[in-house]
Amino acid sequence: MTSRLTFFATACLLAGSTTLAFAQVPPPPDGPLPPAPPGVRGAASIGAPQAGTVATGPVQQWLLNPNGDADGLLLADGTQVAFPPHLSAAAMQMLKPGDTVQVSGWRALDVPVMRMQALVANGRSLTDQPPAPGMAPALREPGALSAMSAGGRIERLLYTDRGDVHGVVLADKTIVRFPPHIGAMYGAQLQPGAQFQARGWGTRGAQGTALEASSLGQTADSLHDVFSGPGLEPGPRGPGAPRGPRGAGLASRVPPAPPTPLMAPPPPLPAS
Repeated sequence: MTSRLTFFATACLLAGSTTLAFAQVPPPPDGPLPPAPPGVRGAASIGAPQAGTVATGPVQQWLLNPNGDADGLLLADGTQVAFPPHLSAAAMQMLKPGDTVQVSGWRALDVPVMRMQALVANGRSLTDQPPAPGMAPALREPGALSAMSAGGRIERLLYTDRGDVHGVVLADKTIVRFPPHIGAMYGAQLQPGAQFQARGWGTRGAQGTALEASSLGQTADSLHDVFSGPGLEPGPRGPGAPRGPRGAGLASRVPPAPPTPLMAPPPPLPAS
């Protein structure tokens, strides 16, 4: 039990810090990015993100991480604006859903994702810069996250700037996140309009609901462990095969799912 709790705490800390590391990288260099590892599906943006682009429009909703911090905006035209979670409080003080914003930054290729460099709304501006010492967002203790479930129709997919699906927005605006390799495994089933169910750990507040999935399926009776279920074990372990923890992590705190999922995973990748 102690080792499982330790792993769960580590997973939560990593989940809380992933977006921060992503959004604070220096401006992309000129020229193409390294290609995605072989066998990883969904890496659509192989070229360099387009620097100096601008998006303008009304804010549809906050994009929240499972800790309850905003790490992005969803605009009405579908653009997903990403920024580090230490800007969450400042962003929420200067705007709200329905306000019109202007965002400048780097736009990914082939997916509607922008890494924010600066944001202007209501006569105020916000710039992406590292947090002052001691101003980084406090990570929640594992016990502060609540066991949650969510379900309904998928309204929108959430992407990384390389084109990997790493979450969904449901019709009721609930945000469900999961590792990109899970998005790659279930790519054919994760489509706007499809039915979706998930259980996991997250937060619910005035700004919205977000959770990290520990099990998912198409119905409540087909939930399947995303880490260690029999249908999600990695295929042959070639150099490009997706890999993930087995029988550990967030899933170890959730009751086992039924043995036969209705959301069938894709066939295993061939050995390289």
